[in-house]
Amino acid sequence: MLKDITLGQFFPGDSITHRLDARCKLIIVVLYIAALFTANGYISYALVIAVTALMIAVSHIPLKSLVRGLKPVMVIIIITAILNLFFTTGTPLVKLGPLTLTKEGVVRAVFMVLRITLLIMGTFLLTYTTSPMALTDGMEQLFNPLKKIKVPVHEMSMMMSMALRFIPTLIEETDKIMSAQKARGADFETGNIFQRAKALLPLLVPLFVSAFRRADELATAMESRCYHGGEGRTRMKQLVWAARDTIALLLFVVFLAAVIALRHFGL
Repeated sequence: MLKDITLGQFFPGDSITHRLDARCKLIIVVLYIAALFTANGYISYALVIAVTALMIAVSHIPLKSLVRGLKPVMVIIIITAILNLFFTTGTPLVKLGPLTLTKEGVVRAVFMVLRITLLIMGTFLLTYTTSPMALTDGMEQLFNPLKKIKVPVHEMSMMMSMALRFIPTLIEETDKIMSAQKARGADFETGNIFQRAKALLPLLVPLFVSAFRRADELATAMESRCYHGGEGRTRMKQLVWAARDTIALLLFVVFLAAVIALRHFGL
């Protein structure tokens, strides 16, 4: 299960998506999420699926990597589907004791599962095709106007970047601790869900110790390099907005407008 958590990973490449400016990709993700939550009909969802498939194809990210990233949230997806299936009022199809399966419930469950799945895949493409440093720079520049009202934009962007950067590291550390515990006779795979959760408790102490140690080492390294925030800092790699970024952004604006129009017509 731990190997299936791919959030925060970056897959280097030279695709069109990789070459897009980080600021452009951040805005595109916002437009994509807005379009996804605006869609409410078969045609609009088909359009969102087609755009998502096109993004995956253009980014050259293996589909199995995106599907593997869905496994940790599969329980949430299943629970969401069940709740929508049996707790949506409408035309009854099947009655299972006190629960009633309705036609509207089936449609809503399918749409909700699609929405969660597409949301995860679409947002994962951002971290898969953008380095944490580029994400930090892009967020800082997009939110730069907020500095005028004393919002710590640089610090917020840096914290988000560090969080994304250390997710794979902490997962790897957890896997090592689990392997060490298994070598000493620990069992994490048998028993019911409560027994498995209880078996994971011995992992928390060494994991927290390791996380705090890494945080302390990182703070020491930043202090030794005279890090003092965003004021006066320069960047080795400057973000450059190219024509392809403008074209990609305009295409997603058109995409959002099309989904809004389809929603207006109930499609």
